[in-house]
Amino acid sequence: MMIRPLSTLFSMLISTLMIAGDPGLKQDPCQVEEGEAGAGDPVPVREVIYLSGTDKDHTETWEFFCTGGRNSGVWTTIQVPSCWEQQGFGSYNYGRDYVTYGRGVRYADEKGLYRHRFMVPDSWKRRKVRIVFEGSMTDTEVKVNGTRAGEIHRGAFYRFSYDISGLLRFGEENLLEVTVSKQSQEPSVNSAERYADYWIFGGIFRPVYLEAYPLPHIPQAAVWGTASGVFHARVELPSVEAGTRVEARILDQAGNLAGTCSAVATGGNSPVSLQATLQLSLIHI
Repeated sequence: MMIRPLSTLFSMLISTLMIAGDPGLKQDPCQVEEGEAGAGDPVPVREVIYLSGTDKDHTETWEFFCTGGRNSGVWTTIQVPSCWEQQGFGSYNYGRDYVTYGRGVRYADEKGLYRHRFMVPDSWKRRKVRIVFEGSMTDTEVKVNGTRAGEIHRGAFYRFSYDISGLLRFGEENLLEVTVSKQSQEPSVNSAERYADYWIFGGIFRPVYLEAYPLPHIPQAAVWGTASGVFHARVELPSVEAGTRVEARILDQAGNLAGTCSAVATGGNSPVSLQATLQLSLIHI
């Protein structure tokens, strides 16, 4: 079954949620994008502010302190994202040094302390704001304005984020402090990530950014359909008010309305399930 891209469905769901939950949010002076065919009013979308650079060739300068190895013991600066070894800090180890030098080899375990000051627009006060780390090697503690954002993240190779809406000073300068430990306190992480056939690095090696969402918003949705014309969607709605009506509109390849379905949220963090049966004549196999 072929339907419009999922981005269309998400935009439709978000638009309907906002109308049902808090019409005033449509007046939020944040950047908006026009919805796709049939969407109607402009839909407020996720906004992003990069705190780091976007890749290895486009970096930002942060304050930095390395606890051991080269150029350690003093506050200086570093480019983010990067691995600190390749910026002249810390010590190199190869993952299989235990094979070359024996099981008693000592792996470098320095830490990197980062500081970065940033502004958040006052218009984000009515939005949910998260700080996102695309990748950091390896244990990572994050503080915003002196308060820990959440539990220490362990593991280098997947994205993690924290809701920092309550920690920010909107329209003012904010302080981000990040402590990255090259070796994890969790042995299984070291076994999986540190002791392999490659060089071991440390640092914030992927982008860091803020993302702001409307309230309410849909952080995740699962969508699937069958050849018989049955459409399903499971929509995550954190902290949405009970009684909020959620609607999905399914469009065909030409942008014409093929079907709709709706459900009412029960509140809290409970997901909402949607289902519709489309006319077979409207389905393109």
